Amino acid sequence: MSRFNRVLAGAAGLALASGAALADSSGNPFDGRYDREDDLDFAEVVRVEPIRRQVRVSEPVRECWQETHAVPDWPFSSNHVGGTLLGGAIGTVVGNQIGHGRGKDVARVAGALIGGAIGHRVSVDRAQQRGDELRSYERCDVRYRDSFVERIDGYDVTYEYAGREYITRMPYDPGDRIRVRVDVTPTEG
Repeated sequence: MSRFNRVLAGAAGLALASGAALADSSGNPFDGRYDREDDLDFAEVVRVEPIRRQVRVSEPVRECWQETHAVPDWPFSSNHVGGTLLGGAIGTVVGNQIGHGRGKDVARVAGALIGGAIGHRVSVDRAQQRGDELRSYERCDVRYRDSFVERIDGYDVTYEYAGREYITRMPYDPGDRIRVRVDVTPTEG
């Protein structure tokens, strides 16, 4: 086969293959999709309505207040030594007036112990009545305060193209005009 015949056969095969690739089962060379920039146009936006929803927001808030408490006065606190010693001395004097000999010694010891206990109790009672030591403490707690905030989830956009109105949902406000894809499809019949 000559070189000319080979080139001619290759060109014919290429022409037949490209024609078959463009044709579908109905003989239409287009597949219905338009990906060219020429198929885009602008439409006028008629109305934009935000899609709103209420969202609950919990915010932590630190709240503080003052509490006043009496300082506990322990039984062996140094605040009550004077009352205990005075009560013990009075108890010893009273115990010395009771009994003879060895009984007198026992009465003095018992009087000192009983007097010291009474003196201590009187000292503690008086301190509580006076409220000698009150201390103020700051107490704090974290509480949650709920509020509701309005959020916009998107926009319902009404636009007009070629004398007809269309509605679409968009994640943003498009402004005065919107880009649209023009799709022309022939009908049968």
